[in-house]
Amino acid sequence: MKRPVVVIRLALLALLVLVLLGPASAAPAVSAAAKPGTTKVFAKVQSPGFPAYVHVHTNGRVYAGTYTNPTGDSMRSRVFEYTAGGTLLRSWTVPGQDLATARGVQVAASDARGRLVLLEKSRGRVLTLDVRTGRFQVQATIPDLPGGGHPIPNYATWGPGGALFLSDYGQDVIWRIPAAGGTPTVWFRSKKLAGVAGFGTTGLVYEPATRSFLISQQTTGDALDLFRGHLYRLRVGADGRPGTLVSLWRSSTLDLPDGFGIARSGNIYLALLGSNRILKLSPSGKVLARYAASGSAVPFDSPSNATFQGTRVLVANQSAILGDTSRHVILATEVGEAGRPVVIPTRSTLR
Repeated sequence: MKRPVVVIRLALLALLVLVLLGPASAAPAVSAAAKPGTTKVFAKVQSPGFPAYVHVHTNGRVYAGTYTNPTGDSMRSRVFEYTAGGTLLRSWTVPGQDLATARGVQVAASDARGRLVLLEKSRGRVLTLDVRTGRFQVQATIPDLPGGGHPIPNYATWGPGGALFLSDYGQDVIWRIPAAGGTPTVWFRSKKLAGVAGFGTTGLVYEPATRSFLISQQTTGDALDLFRGHLYRLRVGADGRPGTLVSLWRSSTLDLPDGFGIARSGNIYLALLGSNRILKLSPSGKVLARYAASGSAVPFDSPSNATFQGTRVLVANQSAILGDTSRHVILATEVGEAGRPVVIPTRSTLR
């Protein structure tokens, strides 16, 4: 996800690290010749650029939202729709955004009606977009919590009971919205989800087979972590309450782990926004491979997610630091295995 004043925050983080550590050293067919790690441009992302999470809908089409230029602009965010092959079909402009602050929209999921579930940053809203009619509807607004920062709904997943669960990039919380809609409530809160300089909680996926959530965290406030991120597992009890947060994997300094996808095998493909890699992890968190956009005319530049489409993952390339519009693309990286089907409960209708 595109971050507020991300350039300044990354610079501050890098400075802090230097002080503490010192200098440091229906998807298209895939060619049988394609090797894991082979990457190509799937689609160019039009203005305002800075693409966010890529969502593959059950209708076979691909959707992505956009974020604010960190140097400032007054443009509203857009949602783009592509064919399974990457041809731009149409787009929608997000209504009701606060143009005086950093803004953006993430196409986080779709519901049982086929509507897109959007997470809107400037006002902390959850929206739906009916792609047949173009109608936007506000479903919920995430509140400010005492002692927390500005709410930034970041990623979403359908979970137990058909409820929608949200990560919050600005507050150390996982939110829950009932399947039929309603007021967001705090489902889980932990200091481990509080990021340094605002680099907080990112990816969130529910695994029904293990009755647990996987959660990616860009940084933590723990001094022993020294600006490292984590991939956590959080099991859900029989009573529907969260268990204990367990770290499966810890990143290197300033890797800034973001969104991820899960293969049928259980392997996890995690985007490292800070170090420009896609990381392949085993279900237990062991590093199996690192991919660096081999063969692509456009390199990874602040990759923010890894969404399965067949045996490849689609990656939003944000260029969050450089702001290079020629790199505002969706990339497709072959990984050699199929993704796990996304579960959309029949009860997940919001309102």
